[in-house]
Amino acid sequence: MKAKIYQPAKSATQSAKNEFWLLEFNSQDKPIIDEKMLWTSSSNTQDKVKIKFSDKDKAIKFANNNNIEFVIIAPKKRKIKPTKMLPLWDLLGVGLGFGSTILGKKAEMLCTASVEEVIDKHYLNQLNQLESDEEELKEKIKKFREDEIHHKNIAYEEGATKKGVYLLLDKAIKTGSKIAISISEKI
Repeated sequence: MKAKIYQPAKSATQSAKNEFWLLEFNSQDKPIIDEKMLWTSSSNTQDKVKIKFSDKDKAIKFANNNNIEFVIIAPKKRKIKPTKMLPLWDLLGVGLGFGSTILGKKAEMLCTASVEEVIDKHYLNQLNQLESDEEELKEKIKKFREDEIHHKNIAYEEGATKKGVYLLLDKAIKTGSKIAISISEKI
């Protein structure tokens, strides 16, 4: 009987992917249906066996040591695509930038700093959710995050402030940015 070695998908309530691997037998036997009791059974008990391993190599070693024929099912890669809301966010971003420029240099710089602070936290959250096998994606996000931090620092050097009425503007811009991110994660 052939077995499969795979990393199970996370459950709906899990935020991180499973770190373990399973070796599970694939039964070719049809279940036996007891018509009196209306339950199913099988003459092969191996189809109920699932063996948990801390990593793929240990599962492979176990299968080889026990002469178990197996196939490895690779974990699915993330399908990353831009949000469908991107054209709207681009338009609103231009409007926000234009509107803050009309209010003066401090408001313009605060707008940049506020948006970048929200994006920085968003990127940090994404980095914390990525797994060790997603190094390429981690490096891209780290680079994007560095750019956002650099833009934020320039904005503060150029006069961004959260004093007085600017504190209200900061809160409004951050709230709008967080809402945009939340919507983008769903659409």
